[in-house]
This record gives sequence, structure tokens and C-alpha cells, in this order.
Amino acid sequence: MDTLSYKTISANKATVNKRWYVVDAEGKTLGRLCSSIAKVIRGKNKPDFTPHVDCGDNIIVINAEKISLSSNKLNDKIYLTYSGYPGGQKKMSAANMLAKKPETMIEKAVKGMLPKNRLGKAIFHNLHVYAGNEHPHQAQKPEKLEF
Repeated sequence: MDTLSYKTISANKATVNKRWYVVDAEGKTLGRLCSSIAKVIRGKNKPDFTPHVDCGDNIIVINAEKISLSSNKLNDKIYLTYSGYPGGQKKMSAANMLAKKPETMIEKAVKGMLPKNRLGKAIFHNLHVYAGNEHPHQAQKPEKLEF
């Protein structure tokens, strides 16, 4: 076989085929779901994956308030935020976070699984999380995605 007869395909912004998917988070475990979502929005499930290009798909997550956590993490897991001022550190348990803003739980978990650079920040905008069953992205005709 002639080694010059084939070339490595490198995707770029113009050649990437982005699709829209809907994921139902009801009854799914937080970490397992988020790692699968991170792979898809990064584009690692595609044969023409290129590490320096945003070649991933757009993911819409619905029913974020119905996600489950394994073990006793609902009471033990702590989310920390810091305002930057002295005494500005706030703690919130996973149970409180799930009650007040369940979208943030999924967003923080997925963001931690993405690259820590400009590309990771750009890829993160491909994730759309909603607490309820409805979402405003009907015009994109998203397909259902099962993990």
C-alpha cells in the first residue's frame, strides 16, 4: 500500500458538521451522565475529531431537577463559591443546590471535564441545561440521544 495515497483529515471551523441533541437527565447518575455529555460536546465521538477545533455537537439537557447522585452525596457533597472579598466564601450542599438551581450542578460537572483554556470555554457554550421538561430550542430540530 502506498503511504502517500491517504491523508489525515483535520477538521476546521468550515468543515465541522454540528448537530443538536436532547438528553433526558431523569433518573441518571450525575457524574456518568456528565462525562458522556462532555465527550459529545467536545466531539470525541466523531471520527474526524481534531483537538484544537470546536467540532462537538450541541446538547440540550432537560429534567435537570430529577438527576440522582450515588451513595450519600446528596447530603455530603459541598459546592463552594467565593466572591473574592474577605469572608465571601459560601457553602451549599448538593441537596440545597438541587432544590434551588439544579442546572448549575450539571453545568459545573461538565465544565470540570472540559479543557481549561479558551477552547474549553467556547465548547461549554454548546451545553444548554433546563430544569423542566420544556426547552426553547425547537427550531433546531434536536434528536433524542441515549447514553
